[in-house]
Amino acid sequence: MRVFVLLFNARTENEGIHTLKVGDRNLILMFESEDDATRYALLLEAQDFPTPTVEPIDHEEVEEYCRGAGYDFKLVPQGFIPQSDTDRFLLVPPGQNLEATDWQPDVSKPSIPNDELDQIRRRLEGLL
Repeated sequence: MRVFVLLFNARTENEGIHTLKVGDRNLILMFESEDDATRYALLLEAQDFPTPTVEPIDHEEVEEYCRGAGYDFKLVPQGFIPQSDTDRFLLVPPGQNLEATDWQPDVSKPSIPNDELDQIRRRLEGLL
């Protein structure tokens, strides 16, 4: 079955998967619905978390990764209704983020000075 997970720096050497800290365990959420995963990603971004990418993946691959890494996993079914405070974190991220992560935001992209961007913009506009 295909599920959706949240990745940071997707398809790079510095890729990381979103986890929740539940007690002393890490929990990876697998969303049955892409819309639910996208909504969760937007909620993370609203909390000033780096923007995750919603990625489809086979649930068996996630489960295998979790077993190897010592993580827990949870399928969030489409139309899920929380029954407890713990379940609420499956739909809405906790209000607090970890200070340190196992991955770092991708800062390898070179920045272009504004004057150079303006020159490129003018050249592109001239092509129209």
